[in-house]
Amino acid sequence: MKVAGFTIIKNAVVNDFPIVEAIRSVLPVVDEMIVLIGDSNDDTIALIESIGDPKIKIHHSVWDKNLRKGGVVLAVETDKAFQYIDDSFTWAFYIQGDEVVHEKYHDAIKKGCAQYAEDMEVQGLLFKYKHFFGTYDYVGDSRKWYSHEVRIIRNNKKISAYRDAQGFRIGTSKLPVAALDASIYHYGWVKSPEQMRKKQKESSVFWHDDQAMEKIKQSPDYYDFTGFDSLEKFTGTHPTVMLDRIKQKNWVIDLDISKKKFSFKNKCLYYFEKWTGIRPFDFRNYKIIR
Repeated sequence: MKVAGFTIIKNAVVNDFPIVEAIRSVLPVVDEMIVLIGDSNDDTIALIESIGDPKIKIHHSVWDKNLRKGGVVLAVETDKAFQYIDDSFTWAFYIQGDEVVHEKYHDAIKKGCAQYAEDMEVQGLLFKYKHFFGTYDYVGDSRKWYSHEVRIIRNNKKISAYRDAQGFRIGTSKLPVAALDASIYHYGWVKSPEQMRKKQKESSVFWHDDQAMEKIKQSPDYYDFTGFDSLEKFTGTHPTVMLDRIKQKNWVIDLDISKKKFSFKNKCLYYFEKWTGIRPFDFRNYKIIR
């Protein structure tokens, strides 16, 4: 059994993506790492090359700016990267440029890949998620954040990325998956207010039409992090590969997490989940069978 990793990235430097940390976090559990670099106007290529690991195989692509609705270009590029994985690999571990795996989950990931390698009913492996927000001290705990998603898929080229590559499907069918006791740490919303707005303006061309894009470009040059509905304090440890980046954080955001900003319906669902561990009416982009 062999596992290949794959990811896509574009303008990692200008948008301050933790892509180096993302790649380094999965290298210990993969035998090869496919990195598909989009047509960047910064030093993204040099950044990836600086990792210097022989497992990394770099390929290049041009992102289609005509694919401007809902981030569909991310799915297209993800599918391109997946196609570079040789048929000799059993599993494909997808990691996005702002996602990192804690080293404490490496053994569970390896065990899961081995356990289900010959179980052909299982087409993917499901991860829990922690979504950090504003700084490295807060995580989103409301229903607006997806709690699980598929990040390891069987090397079955009938599988393709879904919508903005949040997850995967076979045609329109949800993937049958096994759940792992492992989490992905999502850092996409951890930036300074200025860098967060800069990233939004940079990436808006792949999400919105001209009218919406112009509105974003005319917005203030800083992001207002106070618009959250619910956060909780993070009390765990971050992945080792993130520690240097965390030390370099040079912004302060003080958020009052004592108040919940919910509608009555969402407040009821929120506290029901807190009390029972059950999230009713949740959208699932997968089908758990193991």
